[in-house]
Amino acid sequence: MLKPGAAAETKPELDRATDGDIEAIVNGTHGDPFAVLGLQQSGKGFLARCFVPHAETVTAHTLEGKACGQLLRRNDTGFFEGKLTIRKRQPIRLHASNAGGEWWLTDPYSFGPVLGPMDDYFISEGSHLRLFDKLGAHLISHEGVDGVHFAVWAPNAHRVSVVGDFNDWDGRRHPMRLRQDTGIWEIFIPDIGPGHPYKFELIGARGVRLPLKADPYAIRSELRPATASVTDRPQAHEWADEKHRAHWKAADHRREPISIYEVHAGSWQLRDDGTFLSWDEMADRLIPYTAEMGFTHIEFLPISEHPYDPSWGYQTTGLYAPSARFGDPDGFARFVDGAHRAGIGVILDWVPAHFPVDEHGLAHFDGTALYEHADPRQGFHPDWNTAIYNFGRREVVSFLVNNALFWAEKYHVDGLRVDAVASMLYLDYSRKEGEWIPNEFGGRENLESVRFLQKMNVAVYGAHPGVMTIAEESTSWPKVSQPVHEGGLGFGFKWNMGFMHDTLEYLSKEPVHRKHHHNEITFGLLYAFSENFVLPLSHDEVVHGKGTLLSKMAGDDWQKFATLRAYYAFMWGYPGKKLLFMGQEFAQRAEWSEARALDWNLLDFAPHRGVKQLVRDLNYLYRSRPALHARDCEPEGFEWLIADDAANSVFAWLRKAPGGAPIAVISSFTPVLRDNYRVPLPLAGKWREIFNSDALEYGGSGKGNSGMVAARQVDGGGAAATLLLPPLATIMLEFVAD
Repeated sequence: MLKPGAAAETKPELDRATDGDIEAIVNGTHGDPFAVLGLQQSGKGFLARCFVPHAETVTAHTLEGKACGQLLRRNDTGFFEGKLTIRKRQPIRLHASNAGGEWWLTDPYSFGPVLGPMDDYFISEGSHLRLFDKLGAHLISHEGVDGVHFAVWAPNAHRVSVVGDFNDWDGRRHPMRLRQDTGIWEIFIPDIGPGHPYKFELIGARGVRLPLKADPYAIRSELRPATASVTDRPQAHEWADEKHRAHWKAADHRREPISIYEVHAGSWQLRDDGTFLSWDEMADRLIPYTAEMGFTHIEFLPISEHPYDPSWGYQTTGLYAPSARFGDPDGFARFVDGAHRAGIGVILDWVPAHFPVDEHGLAHFDGTALYEHADPRQGFHPDWNTAIYNFGRREVVSFLVNNALFWAEKYHVDGLRVDAVASMLYLDYSRKEGEWIPNEFGGRENLESVRFLQKMNVAVYGAHPGVMTIAEESTSWPKVSQPVHEGGLGFGFKWNMGFMHDTLEYLSKEPVHRKHHHNEITFGLLYAFSENFVLPLSHDEVVHGKGTLLSKMAGDDWQKFATLRAYYAFMWGYPGKKLLFMGQEFAQRAEWSEARALDWNLLDFAPHRGVKQLVRDLNYLYRSRPALHARDCEPEGFEWLIADDAANSVFAWLRKAPGGAPIAVISSFTPVLRDNYRVPLPLAGKWREIFNSDALEYGGSGKGNSGMVAARQVDGGGAAATLLLPPLATIMLEFVAD
């Protein structure tokens, strides 16, 4: 019996979803699907809501298989809701059916988030150094269920969904949860594994549905022309390169021999049918070849995913994914490990300077200028028609810094050669007056980019001291390869573009005119130790109508070959680490094209075999003699012997280092045999001729000094030797005894 004034108890009604919520869910426009779908508190219990297109009935079950609720259809397109009998929050499975059959699915909206508050904190602070383990797509076990966790940064989107072959590319099926503090959207999708193509479908802040976007953090992508990202297992390769990595971790790179073979993976060699080699096929061919040739490192033009072959990889849309052109990502890991076990390091060209504007990429990712600047005077690159990263956003800086760390950690790469650094440093790079915006002090220096490069180098060298970074920087920006704490950019090395330009310009002139351009060779020694330099004869010198290194040499065919041999020996004796683009080691005649393999048939001809043998011998000589490498970056390792003989176009210097005998390098760049040529030397005694680019085995005339010369004491101190200088040749003499 009720007490006077007491209301009768009524059974609580189901907390029904509003018509507006249902309409937004079934139309794929709801900005907060986790507030509607999945398990929702209802009084002291729970109800479930789901959107299962094409279903006519849905029953909820626990993971153990126990039925816990019949869900009622509220909308003909497949929106269901109903009370559950469970009393604690837990994942549920859904049994759906229609006239055509029945199926099971685990409800993704019944799971809690994967990312946590500490992730939010470090991401917001810009100090998270493991974003590649958090963002993107990762196969995990979450709350007892296997599946894939997806996460993407899109702070200005109204709604973000994962679409793929697992949901019929339907953006209504898997809209994601927004983490308000970071602008990151995430969802755990159970019961899917590796090998699924996927993208993100975004609705911009103004309700505009954007082109489908590939995952910026994807670790695997489809083969072009397809552009989807692909779910993949964590790398499973078992590494066996401990000795290699321990050596470089303990080494001072400046005092080690570093001779780099620059390679475009898509055109070094091809299969007989013209298709790309896989990483395993490349390992079987390229690693033994590089080892036999004596190079210490292979440097690949960018191998991260890119849609357009003629970009050579420099317009990348998938910074975290090895290109599908060459097989699966584990194949690249096997290649690096195999190279390491052969004693060869692997360097990657890395492109943080710009990115292409392909609609599936980063451009206007969430409907706004997210990764790039909104103002084209800051955010668009006129040279390459690409977008420029906004280095003023900590999320963009974190994306790029984490990418550098990713390649070092996940793939054990030995170095990153950073492309187009000059374009990053100057706000007016390739721009006319009025086409650029000054920095906060009114200058042309891109201070945000400087801070990014410094942060990247500090992070890489701090986490991976065995890894080196190399700047392609063509200006006189100071301290590129000096430590950040000393005001530098923090790179390990810088490309010496001046060396390449001046020496090639000099050697393109007829020998009779070279005496008038003597300073083009000597000038480089005025700044040779201002940075830690790599001497690059790179891909940029053999494309776009520039010919090949052989074709750049003046004279007839014999003179071209002789000059090229002398030039290589000159370079290997010059202070600085070495880099040579593929094909130039055997004097490729045709200009390089990414669309065809190198002309390996040229090795059927003696002059080309001779150049290849010469490069091989130079590499082994350089590596075996401390004088030629241990003071590459220090002025104490260099001393001019002859700098002023412009009339004869002769240059001579001494290379020296503790622990090794001094070596004299003498280059003669005229086609004249010079007998009784006097060269000053620091020590009296015997000097062995350890190298002669004019040797018969290299294709030369065989002129030389019978393997040994004697240096005699001269008045005033020091010594001198009388030599025979072969035509268009470089010789090296090593002190052996007094």
